[in-house]
Amino acid sequence: MQITKAVIAVAGYGTRFLPATKNQPKEMLPIIDKPIVHYLVEEAVRSGIEEIIFVTRCGQSTLEDYFDSHPELENNLEKNGKKERLKKIKEIPKMANFIYVRQHSDHPYGNATPLKCVAPLIREGEAFVYMFGDDLTTSKTPVTKQLVDAYRKYEPAAVLGVQKVPWEEVEKYGTVKYKKKSKDYKIEACLEKLPSNKAPSNNAVFGRFVLTRKVVEEAEKTPLGKDNELWVADIVNRLARRGEEIVAQPIEGEWDTTGDPLNYLKASVKYALSREDIGEKFESYLRELLKQDPKSN
Repeated sequence: MQITKAVIAVAGYGTRFLPATKNQPKEMLPIIDKPIVHYLVEEAVRSGIEEIIFVTRCGQSTLEDYFDSHPELENNLEKNGKKERLKKIKEIPKMANFIYVRQHSDHPYGNATPLKCVAPLIREGEAFVYMFGDDLTTSKTPVTKQLVDAYRKYEPAAVLGVQKVPWEEVEKYGTVKYKKKSKDYKIEACLEKLPSNKAPSNNAVFGRFVLTRKVVEEAEKTPLGKDNELWVADIVNRLARRGEEIVAQPIEGEWDTTGDPLNYLKASVKYALSREDIGEKFESYLRELLKQDPKSN
């Protein structure tokens, strides 16, 4: 069955970005001239996804409005002859079929909770892409497509996107334990935030997955874990213990988190430097900035 659905989790409160996230989701913060979540949708669409399911919460109408038409703005741009900008605006709602599902307050917190919310939308035997709304990726072949290709090759219960991180940073992430002598990236377990001397590898799991209906059904049965939250790691570990195949696919490319102010700024700088229209001038500005004597400011 072709994978045509992507579920994007955007129901968090973004408390590390308050007050900027008081009235908008963290995923709507801009990276240059597009919100973070726009880049995720582009990646999904380039990977063959046709339907985007956002799992939202109360107070996130800005996200829904962003992926909708804006007749007043379009008329204004057309009237003023701003054809290129008009084209960009009109293309947004045509990127995919957008669906919005609310994560209500009676649901537990956790990075797997959106799976419970979308359960009625995932058919028996269907696989879908699952994305954390604050994780960006850059690669020649979209990371989502890499994971979809891995799913087609192995047909496991789940494919987790992983990337190596420095050993001194391992304790910040969930890392995977591969099966012994496995050449196809199948794992025994995903272990959350262990110190480097106990972590099974430095392959860190980030916010890109291909999941099956089996994972959604298991989410309904999985008890809450650390911090009384529902974790993807706990769900896939339960499936792995029962003999279901879980693949942790190393990606070709780079993963950038925007989940905290420092990493958000790093991603913004990285994306700005890669832009053909502003990259060179921005780099010159940064070099001049570094030459300045901080004591003189």
